[in-house]
Amino acid sequence: MYDYMAPLFSIITVTYNAASTLPATLKSVKEQTSSLFEHIIMDGVSTDRTLKLAIDAGIPQARIYSSPDKGIYDAMNKAMDVAKGDYLIFLNAGDSFHSPDTLSLLAKEIIDNDYPGIIYGQTNLVDSQRRFIAPRHLTAPETLTLESFKEGMLVCHQAFIVNRKLAQPYDTKFRYSADYEWCIRCLQRSRHNRYVPEVLIDYLHEGTTTANRRKSLAERFRIMSYYYGFLPTVARHLAFIPRFLKQKHIENEAVKNLK
Repeated sequence: MYDYMAPLFSIITVTYNAASTLPATLKSVKEQTSSLFEHIIMDGVSTDRTLKLAIDAGIPQARIYSSPDKGIYDAMNKAMDVAKGDYLIFLNAGDSFHSPDTLSLLAKEIIDNDYPGIIYGQTNLVDSQRRFIAPRHLTAPETLTLESFKEGMLVCHQAFIVNRKLAQPYDTKFRYSADYEWCIRCLQRSRHNRYVPEVLIDYLHEGTTTANRRKSLAERFRIMSYYYGFLPTVARHLAFIPRFLKQKHIENEAVKNLK
């Protein structure tokens, strides 16, 4: 039987000078109706008000660390090393749980379904004022397998919740897409994945630089080629282009209408 004195979830938030985006994340964690969690804030020695905001939020289950790191994935590895929860949730600064009942919903699904390796759901895009923009461009499938990710990262990292026993360190040689490669390795090790047909996460929609986007796509192509084969990956990328352009148009129109 599960020990309810221990955390079911380790919510991990990696921060560096995140004072402008962290409050929404802290608010959504503090408002959760379930208390079966710890909130690990792994900070990279911020020079703004990030740490003060984290402390002042007054979340009883918060564990706050601040030390130099070698980037976001190194910080995530450090957070995993100290995590005590059965399941890992990576909730970036600016992202939030969709509802105060999200963790309660997840806890019930986990306990009722014999502790799956991975539990996952849908994601919405929101702006800095938490206004809905659009559903995430890739829809989480009802059945999730290793082969699913050959079509891209079908489940948002934040809505991809992994049993800690399955989780290995992020490969920090990837600077932009280590989360995608990590999810694939988790899928390789999981024998039971559980779909929750609900929006779990509100993901902060932010523009990325062209340089970083290209580097991220290049890394993801390398990862796909390694796990799913070079020529099939080339063919799939040609098919991705119309999908990508359509979603960008939808998001851009939605952002314009909010202004």
